[in-house]
Amino acid sequence: MIMEDQSKDEPCFVISVAARIVGLHAQTLRYYERVGLIWPSRTVGRQRLYSAADIERLQRIKTLTDDMGVNLAGAEVAMKLMARIEELESEVRQLTEDIRRRHGSNTVRIASRRLTNH
Repeated sequence: MIMEDQSKDEPCFVISVAARIVGLHAQTLRYYERVGLIWPSRTVGRQRLYSAADIERLQRIKTLTDDMGVNLAGAEVAMKLMARIEELESEVRQLTEDIRRRHGSNTVRIASRRLTNH
């Protein structure tokens, strides 16, 4: 899973390829960067490089604006809310796992006490 996350964040698409994948003009991607919706990596020569995660983000923005009729300000708010929901879901999963581990270790302690008391 870590390898997938690392490769997902690996910058590998130049702006023309990223624009073609998403179905937007390169100028639109530049504009999205200017207004803070996307943050592509830069090479030493200042060439923009987009990762698979950037492409997914661009596709979500495109869906919000084109298919759902949301303006860019609304898309920005929606993207922030989606990111926060993902963070909270991850936190809930971690807390649930912690509870399961603690509950499981308590169950083992209770069972061992019962065995030693008999």
